[in-house]
Amino acid sequence: MKMKKKPSRQQVYTLLVQIGRKEGDGLPEGATGAALMCFASGVDEAEAVRETVAILKQADTAPLDVTGYGTLAEREAQGHEVDPEERALMQRALDENAVIVAQMTPFFGSGD
Repeated sequence: MKMKKKPSRQQVYTLLVQIGRKEGDGLPEGATGAALMCFASGVDEAEAVRETVAILKQADTAPLDVTGYGTLAEREAQGHEVDPEERALMQRALDENAVIVAQMTPFFGSGD
C-alpha cells in the first residue's frame, strides 16, 4: 500500500538581510557591509528568517537586520512586480528547501 505524500506547507519568503563586516566575509575591499535579497523557504516567515540567518552565519557573514516582504502572493497583493527570473529563483528555493541569495549590494562609505 502506497502512502500519499502530505502536501508541503513550505512557502517562499522574500527577505532583505543587512550584513556587517566580518573577516572572511567575501565582501569587496572597502565595503562597510551589504544588503542581500534572499528567497527562503519555511513553514512561516519566522522559520525562513531563522534558517537564513543560520546559513549566512555559516557562510562567515555577520547578519545585522532582516526585513521580510512576505510570500509571492503577499507581494503581488501589495502591487509588487515580480519578474520571471525572481519567480524561477523562488521556485528553486521551494523545490530545494533552500535559501537563495538573489542579489548582493555592497555598502561603501564611512556611514557618517
